[in-house]
Amino acid sequence: MTNLPLLAALQVTQQPWRHPVFFGLLLLALPGPSLTAAFAYLGATTGDEQAPVRLFVQAYRRLFRRAVLISAPFVLLMIAAVADAVTLRTSPLGAAVVPMALVAGLVAAAAWPVALAQVAAGGDVGRRLLLLAPYAVIRHGVLALMNLVLGMVALLLVNQAPLLGLAVLPGCVLFVWWRNCQVMALSSEPGAAGDLGVREGRRDVTDGIRAVARP
Repeated sequence: MTNLPLLAALQVTQQPWRHPVFFGLLLLALPGPSLTAAFAYLGATTGDEQAPVRLFVQAYRRLFRRAVLISAPFVLLMIAAVADAVTLRTSPLGAAVVPMALVAGLVAAAAWPVALAQVAAGGDVGRRLLLLAPYAVIRHGVLALMNLVLGMVALLLVNQAPLLGLAVLPGCVLFVWWRNCQVMALSSEPGAAGDLGVREGRRDVTDGIRAVARP
């Protein structure tokens, strides 16, 4: 519901990259706070007891500003990477610039939820978090790649069957993202037990994929 304006705008145009300012503002103001609130909601859910929905609303209002601040550099980097790739793909520099732009955009896209998960857990918005999130993604490339693949698969399935996809997939994907982002961030902290965290994250990914595939 919090991202309905973005979904509606995507239905209007088939080429959102032609309107970078408009969609950049939507990406900055909508997905970041909603993802942060969702991660905070999942963190408040313990065991088999589901947290009340009002916790999501409270987290959305409380963390909105911090989520927007931490989202800004990642969203801007993704927009710049897409714009460079589209603009320079046919130029003489395209062969050298486009791959670098795509890699930078993918790292930013994978690091974005990691930073949001830290904000949802009470982390401070600052340079340390902006450096930790990309480092965690590069260090745990397998988990980051799994997050990206799960997100793309979910988007494709929702695009094919919107009502059924929105009713089933987002919860499973968000849970896997939340656990993976926690593992990547915590195991990248100085002195953290990285190997154990990665094993736990991979186990969560497997469980999440099974949950998504279960009819």
